[in-house]
Amino acid sequence: MTRVLKVYRAVRFSPNSVGRDRAIIDAVGALLEKEGYYVSSVNEENLTADDDAEVILTMARSPEALAVLKAKELEGRRVINRPDGIRACRRSTVDTLMRAYGLPAAPQEGDDGYWLKRGDEAAQCRDDVTYARNAAERDAALARFRERGMEDVVTTAHVKGDLVKFYGVSGTGFFMTFYPDDDGYSKFGDEKVNGRPRRYRFDADKMKSDAERLAALTRVDVYGGDCIVRDDGSYAIIDFNDWPSFSRCKDTAAEAITFKVKSDESTSRQ
Repeated sequence: MTRVLKVYRAVRFSPNSVGRDRAIIDAVGALLEKEGYYVSSVNEENLTADDDAEVILTMARSPEALAVLKAKELEGRRVINRPDGIRACRRSTVDTLMRAYGLPAAPQEGDDGYWLKRGDEAAQCRDDVTYARNAAERDAALARFRERGMEDVVTTAHVKGDLVKFYGVSGTGFFMTFYPDDDGYSKFGDEKVNGRPRRYRFDADKMKSDAERLAALTRVDVYGGDCIVRDDGSYAIIDFNDWPSFSRCKDTAAEAITFKVKSDESTSRQ
């Protein structure tokens, strides 16, 4: 019987989303149990080298947990998402990759304000993502980040348009998009800056292709992110994350992730 370990994300990496984050990984675990897998779980703070599952499903982000997971991967364990991929999802790395490989990133200068975001890790509190209306507010916000000891800050120009959230699982065909008002949930309320979506038309297949390419560049299989779709249908990717909560499509996403686990295991046996 194949053993699967679920690694829960620490609370500090899951602001206002602890229950949603646990729900998706638990949904995958329940499906795998029905398929005959033995499934257990651990909080990332308690993950140790003694855990010996063949498959590890992880939402962990701490350096300590990622070091353990990397050692497990080198032992031949299947880790989803890969620890190197999780590290690559830091904002500054994602921003650099998008610009280097011609993916649609937000411009660095503009006339409609700026966004400043913590670059070394995903946002852990409201102050890790800040909107500035002009250059003066941008510089003041950057000073506040530095006062908090954060030198790695990603600054981009505000893009007018519809905020569209996307979710995917590489290699499965699963890719879905949603507007923030589809379920009324907001982590920090930043969607208000763009206002209610006008639902501009956009090429969902192209967005999927760009998202899959970014997933390949960062080496994450289970991912999500945010785009701003302009009135002409063009878009800019403004956020990209390893293993989101999939709260709008949890059950369908869980099926796709389960399929990913089973297909990867089948491939490794050949």
